[in-house]
Amino acid sequence: MTATARDVVEQLLRASLEQDMETFVGLFAPDGFIEWPYRPDGVPGRVEGRDRVREFVIGQAGGLVKFEEYRDTVIHETTDPQVVIVEYEAYGTVIPTGAPMHQTIIAVLRIRDGLVVSYRDYLNPLVLAEVLASVGRG
Repeated sequence: MTATARDVVEQLLRASLEQDMETFVGLFAPDGFIEWPYRPDGVPGRVEGRDRVREFVIGQAGGLVKFEEYRDTVIHETTDPQVVIVEYEAYGTVIPTGAPMHQTIIAVLRIRDGLVVSYRDYLNPLVLAEVLASVGRG
């Protein structure tokens, strides 16, 4: 039986928190994408395809922030069984500086056949810009 959209989102969040990037990426369809509609300069608007998602999350994003806790996580199932909206507060550490980080996130995901086909990440771009500036990337 194929996992529900909610199940896939829960697995994705768990893999992200555990920094299990292979499981995270494995939950994406071969042509799935992550998109950041609001982002600071220097951050791609979209990373498309499982292989490119893997390169991005392991290469660029992997050494930037370690999330230790997600709080106030709410998963909203919609009238479309493929679409899930998740809200949460992410707490972690900026790896290069050791500074604490708190990010508010709302994400809209479309899941088809147990795999992520689209992940629109509406994170707070001001927090990300501050993190990037603190490590000389912004």
